[in-house]
Amino acid sequence: MNQEVHNAYEVIKQGGIILYPTDTVWGIGCDATNPEAVAKIYKLKQRAETQSMIVLMNGEKMMYNVFKDIPEVAWQIMDLSENPTTLVLDKPRNVAPNLIAPDNTLGIRIVKEPFCFKLMEKMKKPLVSTSANISGQPTPKSFKEISPEIIKGVDYVVNLHREKIAGKPSTIIKLTNDSQVKVIRK
Repeated sequence: MNQEVHNAYEVIKQGGIILYPTDTVWGIGCDATNPEAVAKIYKLKQRAETQSMIVLMNGEKMMYNVFKDIPEVAWQIMDLSENPTTLVLDKPRNVAPNLIAPDNTLGIRIVKEPFCFKLMEKMKKPLVSTSANISGQPTPKSFKEISPEIIKGVDYVVNLHREKIAGKPSTIIKLTNDSQVKVIRK
């Protein structure tokens, strides 16, 4: 695993995009602070930049680097969630502008999955994560369901967990700084 973390990090550091296993489905990712790399993912997915992507983080420190104000309920939801949960929070900063939704929000998920966690530890930055499919196509449940177009379109494919069948994508909950909670995807 350490070799794969190193290989992925080297590609990301150069502004490349990777195909990698997450705690849910296979994802396409890059340095969340690099707008050019983010643009490559939108192009590969044939996705409008108004359809935002989520960002993975490895802990509280990284979250506070991106959000000045985090509602208390966010920590409670993350502590109580048994399944991977993406939170959409207000007023992100220190990330590529083309990741921020038109309503000035950003979806984030704290991951414990060892590969992702170690990669972000090395990057010291959040990691973009979007499902490994062309926009509008079904989300692949395993590596073998990922289209050749996606595999050829990334700069590096992580060689881990290729046999794993994914669970469902994360739950998505939108939290506003004025304490409104809205479940977007169960």
